[in-house]
Amino acid sequence: MKTIFQDIEYLKEHVKEKEAQKVLKELEKNFQLLRTQSGLSQLLQKKKLAKIIRNVEYEQELVELQVELIKLQNWIYDNKKRLMIIYEGRDAAGKGGAIKRFIQYLNPRKFRVAALPKPTEVETGQFYFQRYFKHLPDPGEIVFFDRSWYNRAIVEPVYGFCSGEQYEKFMKEVPEIEHALIDDGIILIKFWFSISKETQQKRFKERMTNPLKHWKLSPVDQKAQEMWDKITYYKEEMFSRTHTSYAPWIIVDSNDKKRARLESIRYVLSQIPYEGREDAKINLHHDPDVVERYHRRSHQEQG
Repeated sequence: MKTIFQDIEYLKEHVKEKEAQKVLKELEKNFQLLRTQSGLSQLLQKKKLAKIIRNVEYEQELVELQVELIKLQNWIYDNKKRLMIIYEGRDAAGKGGAIKRFIQYLNPRKFRVAALPKPTEVETGQFYFQRYFKHLPDPGEIVFFDRSWYNRAIVEPVYGFCSGEQYEKFMKEVPEIEHALIDDGIILIKFWFSISKETQQKRFKERMTNPLKHWKLSPVDQKAQEMWDKITYYKEEMFSRTHTSYAPWIIVDSNDKKRARLESIRYVLSQIPYEGREDAKINLHHDPDVVERYHRRSHQEQG
């Protein structure tokens, strides 16, 4: 009994029209994706074929990029480099999900995730950057900041957690602080995960109805839609005053979370000359329609 792949091979040999050959190649590729463990599992869940194929393609591309991240991590460790990646963005923008895919297969001894809770009473009286400095990368280490000192640029002034004087002091100091860190050898990447108001609302609704995601909802999250315009104002101020040539803001369109994950990983890989990059089996050039350097004249977040 012939398999479907044997039938496709037969047709490829006997069909001469270019358009038909193209369709057969696409058909063969799709069947190959469907016969993977993930593809078969999703078929059993009765998902639509087009969605299954997109999911499997995403999973395969993600794994290939994660292989490159392992090479990058080894290069950072072997050369005693220090890499610091900041993930900022509105609530539900996909920062945590992106970090999860970045670190999924990395050696846990060579990286840390810094997701700081609200400051203690003692920390409130300290130099503002002090509690963040404790989490800066050591030689040979990568640190992923799930939110960062930029809380003082947006979250704190929007919700009244800092004074106007504290806000202005931070905005003046942060470019100098980042310049000093880079001068000291730290590789700094600053991501802003950008979403539309409609996408945020949709994700909040999902969190409310999905018991596995209830923990993601906080009182601040619940006010995010109401405070959308005020957050936009402070976000634009942050970009205008803290986007520099040495520490630029990198904007990631995160309305499609999967594309945002792939392209943000690709961006990091493209920025660092790690050993073995030339042997990559996947494209390492990020999509400029998804990831771009902030431009004062052109940036406009949807919604």
